[in-house]
Amino acid sequence: MSISARLLAVPAALLALFTWQVVAGGPLLRWDERLSGALRHPDRFSELLSDLGNVPVALPVLLVVAAYVAWSGRRAGERRWWGPAAAALAAMALVPLTVVPLKIWTDRPGTPAVPPATGYFPSGHTATAMIAYGGAVLVLLPWLGSARGRRTAVGVAVVLVAAVSYGLVRRGYHWPLDVVASWCLGVVLLGALRLVTVRIGAPKRSAAAVQSDV
Repeated sequence: MSISARLLAVPAALLALFTWQVVAGGPLLRWDERLSGALRHPDRFSELLSDLGNVPVALPVLLVVAAYVAWSGRRAGERRWWGPAAAALAAMALVPLTVVPLKIWTDRPGTPAVPPATGYFPSGHTATAMIAYGGAVLVLLPWLGSARGRRTAVGVAVVLVAAVSYGLVRRGYHWPLDVVASWCLGVVLLGALRLVTVRIGAPKRSAAAVQSDV
């Protein structure tokens, strides 16, 4: 197993720990509820931020970027021009396949700010934002021609995910632990996406861009 693959075991283990705490009603939940009480203050702005994690908002971003990356790869004559785009979309498909069973199994109630219901752990909006925005940037990076452009793209993705996470907790749509658990899941999926794209190989355009930055 490579070093990168071993590093993915850390967020995977944390996700397992958090899931166990939710299922067992462990002490971590008491801290989580106190933190939520301190941070929760529903308002329109936090609701708008949380909406950035909606599938109709986030998924089109990934689709557009995936289409551009596939088109760029084919135009550049890449042998596996379709690979990075397909891998990013596969990572997105894994979000509901992972999140929904966990929601059903943990059956966690929501905060006092939402109607009585269960199935809040982990946060689907957070996971959607991480894979849609993070995955889009991950496959787009090799096609960005400057280091500044790559830093900007990463920064925008981080800000968007942070905004969704803040909005969900502030509005009371999710407990903080729901969001943190989805961060762990997102890191695992993005890490796996990174490993796949590395196996596919960097496009020739990327190599040329790196040489021009030196």
